[in-house]
Amino acid sequence: MWRTFWDIIKTTVIALPTGLMTTIKYLFKKPVTRKYPREKMDMPPRYRGLHYLERYEDGTERCVCCGLCAAACPADAIYMEPSENDKGERYAEVYEINLIRCIFCGFCEEACPEEAIFLGHEYEIADDHRDKFIRGKEEMLVEHPRQDRSYKTIHRRTRRYYHK
Repeated sequence: MWRTFWDIIKTTVIALPTGLMTTIKYLFKKPVTRKYPREKMDMPPRYRGLHYLERYEDGTERCVCCGLCAAACPADAIYMEPSENDKGERYAEVYEINLIRCIFCGFCEEACPEEAIFLGHEYEIADDHRDKFIRGKEEMLVEHPRQDRSYKTIHRRTRRYYHK
């Protein structure tokens, strides 16, 4: 009994100063933390954050509502309804992504033949209500003209025209 008692005392007498020395050692070093709300972290180039829909240079949306992104999505998080404008071109009348279901795999980005959907670098996704996690087309479309640079390289700048 006394042997275990002395082992506990000896361990405490040795461990406590060791832990305090570790604390004192880091007390005088420069901190490595960031002041988060004021200093944003730079994300790596391959980071996959919130989705956004690209536009052509003339301001029209690139999405033709082909449905390949919805078919490629393993979580079935993308819902879209197609429509046609007065020129006969298809566009997505309704385009929604359920961020609660989305696993941010990037398959939608790879499947899109029009290079319309991309995953950006925004990592502040938290919200206070479940309905706000369903992002519509209006929330995802980039502003025209674009103020910031695109995170991804768009290889095809012009629209494809199909003649009947």
